[in-house]
Amino acid sequence: MIEVKDLHKGFGGQEVLKGISTKFHQGKTNLIIGQSGSGKTVFLKSLVGLHSIDKGEIYYDGERLASMNDDQRKSLRTEMGMVFQGNALFDSLTIEENVIFALGMFSDMTQDEMTERANFCLKRVNLENVNNKFPAELSGGMQKRVALARAIAFKPKYLFCDEPNSGLDPKTAIVIDNLIQEITQEYNITTVINTHDMNSVMEIGDHIIYIKYGIKEWEGSSEDILNTENESINDFVYSSELFRKIKAKL
Repeated sequence: MIEVKDLHKGFGGQEVLKGISTKFHQGKTNLIIGQSGSGKTVFLKSLVGLHSIDKGEIYYDGERLASMNDDQRKSLRTEMGMVFQGNALFDSLTIEENVIFALGMFSDMTQDEMTERANFCLKRVNLENVNNKFPAELSGGMQKRVALARAIAFKPKYLFCDEPNSGLDPKTAIVIDNLIQEITQEYNITTVINTHDMNSVMEIGDHIIYIKYGIKEWEGSSEDILNTENESINDFVYSSELFRKIKAKL
């Protein structure tokens, strides 16, 4: 579990995050939603330590992030998996080399062990016989699955996904959503996802927080979101055609 207490973060005197508190639960897909500029990405980067926070606390399974020494932070980073919005695959490396890249830097695995782990992770995301291909030879959806395979290569306790469905067609986006949810439940991972995709909210939204202007305006599940009377979240979600159709049937 990741717990956040009264998180504040600003840049150049402009406060971006204004006292956010929440808990991201293990074995659940925890979604962060909100308009562009709401602070979602700053929040995610603060969680993983890419931004130092101005005020507040972040706890990883009860351990205070700010109190960790360098060795503890390094150990924590090996327990994190990341799926970036643009996949961040290395164009000059094969798919297998991409998946084992971090293993080669931060593990004591032999080459055979790393290859075996890469094969396992690629098979888990329904990709086989692509080890020697390069990213440019794969579709956008396949590249996203490679990014997910790389993210789970270290058997992470925490998985962070930044707009994992960005640039994907709706059918492929559902495939990625389902994979993320399956992996989260199967390995009991604490998964945190930044998303604009309202399909993701309904399909895999075990726990959702809605951020507006750096403030947590609403929190609940995909079921709760259909019945909330919070005007702010309703204005946001019912701008989606999907939610307008769902609301019309209620």
